[in-house]
Amino acid sequence: MALFDRLKDGLSRSRQTMNEIFYLGGEVDDQFWEDLEDTLVMGDMGAEVAFQVADDLREQAAREGLTRADQIRDALATRIAAEFTPKTWDPFVYLPSCVLFVGINGAGKTTTVGKLANVAHNQGVKCLIGGADTFRAAAIEQLDVWAERAGIEMVTRERGADPASVCFEVLERGEQIGAQLTLIDTAGRLHTSADLMSELGKVVRVTRKRASCKVFVVLVIDATTGQNGLSQAKEFNDALDLDGLIITKLDGTAKGGIAVAISHDLKLPILRIGVGESIEDLQQFNAKDFARALVGASEGV
Repeated sequence: MALFDRLKDGLSRSRQTMNEIFYLGGEVDDQFWEDLEDTLVMGDMGAEVAFQVADDLREQAAREGLTRADQIRDALATRIAAEFTPKTWDPFVYLPSCVLFVGINGAGKTTTVGKLANVAHNQGVKCLIGGADTFRAAAIEQLDVWAERAGIEMVTRERGADPASVCFEVLERGEQIGAQLTLIDTAGRLHTSADLMSELGKVVRVTRKRASCKVFVVLVIDATTGQNGLSQAKEFNDALDLDGLIITKLDGTAKGGIAVAISHDLKLPILRIGVGESIEDLQQFNAKDFARALVGASEGV
């Protein structure tokens, strides 16, 4: 299945309500615009963004004489795409780099690290995995499975070890083996716990101080958390000065608008999105393709 088709399939649930207001032959009247605003807000895009997008689109429709639903749909995709903060640097492409993955428990950090390591290895990139989640034995075991599957070395320590010291050792080993890409999984942190966030801040500082390459802090966030995900992202960004986002589980009950809200509000680029369980379903983020798939516009519009 092509990348766009996988994305469109993954966002099918998000698109259901959108399809109702774009049905064939639907009249573009005042009720249409009210329904569009409501749909965007209910899709977790956030009221401010939703109203601005709808207002701009209504003005465009009047200016350009857009009267058919399919014309409005395509214009909406273009307008939504413009709300995303553009990606100026990709730490998984421009090497060498070290990436620290942060987020709450259950967001998909460990699986994401494994998938990205596997992809990098298959592309011939010298990769090293760091297991700094020393609080949860299952996380280390899960990473170990990914590492063995791909033939990638993993560095970790015993349960309960200081995560900052683990990161230090990971970077040392990375230099020894000439790693081009170092991926470090950290323990899940509740964004509401000041102590845990402070500890994570220490992990980031130690890693950035020790690394000889650029260090990126990437938040992995579960799209199904909806607007609560935006609150999480704000707390993590305030504490850690994030470099980017990876949004997972967009194929579930998620409303894809949350991706728009987080990127827009925090001015952070989305680096990857997860729209399924397989490695192929962790995709590079393309704002135009995402917006098209979200609203049901055709590829390449």
